[in-house]
Amino acid sequence: MNSLYSKNLPNLVEDIAKSVALALAEDIGSGDITAQLIPVDQTAEARVITRENCIFCGKAWVEEVFRQLDPQVEIIWHIEDGQPASANGLLFTLKGKARSLLTGERAALNFVQTLSGTATASHNYAKQVAHTNVKLLDTRKTIPGLRTAQKYAVVCGGCHNHRIGLYDAFLIKENHIAACGGIARAVAAARVIAPGKPVEVEVENFAELGQALAAQADIIMLDNFSIDDMKKAVAINAGRAKLEASGNINEQTLVPTAETGVDFISIGGLTKHCQAVDLSMRVI
Repeated sequence: MNSLYSKNLPNLVEDIAKSVALALAEDIGSGDITAQLIPVDQTAEARVITRENCIFCGKAWVEEVFRQLDPQVEIIWHIEDGQPASANGLLFTLKGKARSLLTGERAALNFVQTLSGTATASHNYAKQVAHTNVKLLDTRKTIPGLRTAQKYAVVCGGCHNHRIGLYDAFLIKENHIAACGGIARAVAAARVIAPGKPVEVEVENFAELGQALAAQADIIMLDNFSIDDMKKAVAINAGRAKLEASGNINEQTLVPTAETGVDFISIGGLTKHCQAVDLSMRVI
């Protein structure tokens, strides 16, 4: 696996093994009765193609499916994670026992179709703001059980990861602020609880922006600010903290938001609105 994509996801390899084991267990259950129609020693070759243009992602998941199912299956790769694939393009070839190829088909393709969909969506967003310095971030709005997988796919598509979970960075929102008694108290407490971890504060107006700057938050999230207000916030900030735009980011607002000068834009749609890529496997 390309270390460039996985350096911020230290649990990715372990997560791949777990998610593949679960996928195989739910699909195979007590046994693949249809595959039993085929003689046990019969071998075959299968080709997997994409029926549509995409950014490919999922190599390690395919390898893990067949490692757990039948390590003797040979996989011949014609593409790498993060590379573009054209409609009807060949992604990989499988050689081995016919039963193993057919039993592992759906689990392997399910991972590839989902992760390639995420990577493709991320690529489509990233290319729209390539003329700016903004970094597009994913969120925690991921498919349960596939958090690190989708975040890996986001980076394959050219975007970036926000925090991985609730443990690696603070994101102090409205309810946290209310419960703590204010932005200053919340930021001060965060510095004590986990020194060195990034502290981000969500603000909804310029008064709160001023409080977050005074508290020396590392990142300030501008929640549902208008384009004009984001430009004003960038001017007020003057480089003191990193600014992240969030909320109401869509195809119409993405580029104008990026051009305000904010450092980051977080987009839940990178992982929750992606459409699976149409794939096909044929035994030859």
